Amino acid sequence: MTLIKSISGIRGTIGGTPGDNLTPVDLVKFASAYGSWLKRKRGAKKIKIVLGRDARISGEMADQIVTATLSGLGIDIIQTGLVSTPTVEVAVKENSADGGIILTASHNPANWNALKLLNESGEFVSAKEGEEILHISENENIEYSDVYNLGKIYFDNDAGRRHINSILNLDLVDKEAIAGSGFTVAIDGINSVGGIIVPELLRQLGIKRIIELNCYPDGNFRHIAEPLPENLTDLSELVVKEKADLGFAVDPDVDRLVIVNEEGSMFGEEYTLVAVADYILKHRPGNTVSNLSSTRALRDITERYGMTYFPASVGEVNVVEKMKKVNAVIGGEGNGGVIYPDLHYGRDALVGIALFLTHLSEIKMKCSELRRKYPEYVIYKQKTAISSEAVYNETINRIRKEYAAFSLNEEDGLRIDLPDGWIHLRKSNTEPVVRVISESTTKEKAVQLASGILKYLHE
Repeated sequence: MTLIKSISGIRGTIGGTPGDNLTPVDLVKFASAYGSWLKRKRGAKKIKIVLGRDARISGEMADQIVTATLSGLGIDIIQTGLVSTPTVEVAVKENSADGGIILTASHNPANWNALKLLNESGEFVSAKEGEEILHISENENIEYSDVYNLGKIYFDNDAGRRHINSILNLDLVDKEAIAGSGFTVAIDGINSVGGIIVPELLRQLGIKRIIELNCYPDGNFRHIAEPLPENLTDLSELVVKEKADLGFAVDPDVDRLVIVNEEGSMFGEEYTLVAVADYILKHRPGNTVSNLSSTRALRDITERYGMTYFPASVGEVNVVEKMKKVNAVIGGEGNGGVIYPDLHYGRDALVGIALFLTHLSEIKMKCSELRRKYPEYVIYKQKTAISSEAVYNETINRIRKEYAAFSLNEEDGLRIDLPDGWIHLRKSNTEPVVRVISESTTKEKAVQLASGILKYLHE
């Protein structure tokens, strides 16, 4: 079954049968439920939403279906076309819209698509709101508008430009310093909207030499879309061949940022946020937040500045909620997701690029030298099947007792903080498995920490 309903939205493979895949019927069903939820939430007010998409092959088809469905509900649609996820998030607020939909399956393969749903603040709907929308979709309690009250369609062709301008106007983005550094930058746009907006951002930041790879937005991803080291070998080779100062890779909807060092090695997706936070905290002291499965290095850097680090449950919406609660100046996730509240509360690779380049130009180090400035940790990930909820709960109780002497966090599964690292157990929402993530100063130690937990799960 490849139709998944979660806190991240509704996603699935295109084609197949309704209810098992993301078919036209499912697109109508979930768009109708979201639109109906917005209408109930906003009362008698005329509703308008922002709609954007990445460059997936199915994007145009999905766009037409969702647009027609929302219009049939009497909702006005502001079409932004091919844009990044953070661009839509910013556009919702700029247009004083009631919500937004991004048609993107993020790092999933090209045969996937999804509806990412936003509230009036341009942020992802909460888990509770998501449940309300799913309840409407299952009960099909939906009423469409008559012919005289259909929604109108408007076009916003400048959303990307305004998004870039808002980044350039941030106090901590120094366009002159970046331009003066004479950087050569390579970019892998994974044949999606990153191939449009990232080079344009770099040009506006004063980068004279930009080397583009996979920047034609046709949706035919030239490699596996998730920006992991094993999928970025072409970019690494290009950085070395062209003697670039660094390389940037994004996922298809441009909310994750991965950096390649000048000698072709990976800066590390966990360390994108660490480096940006280092720069922010140097100029603006404050709290930081990342999810419970992200590197301890962010905590170390935060405490180095005398500030406080706070963990959050996994999921962008949970990180944002904690950031607001503790008034964090920077936050995000260890998958290359940077959330900078001065711009908006959403993961944004574009603001990450601008802040990182400012940091690099200010510190006057090579990219690899900057990476060595940070604490060295290694994350290890495993998963194992569970037979039932009862078995899982019983196992967690055993582990809790065994590790009672250490710091335990149960906001999201169970995280155990140890002197030489940490372990995080989370039950999957989409499959009958438990994910075990550990981190320590070496891979061997991280594996050892995870193995100590996995034995209980295997038993």
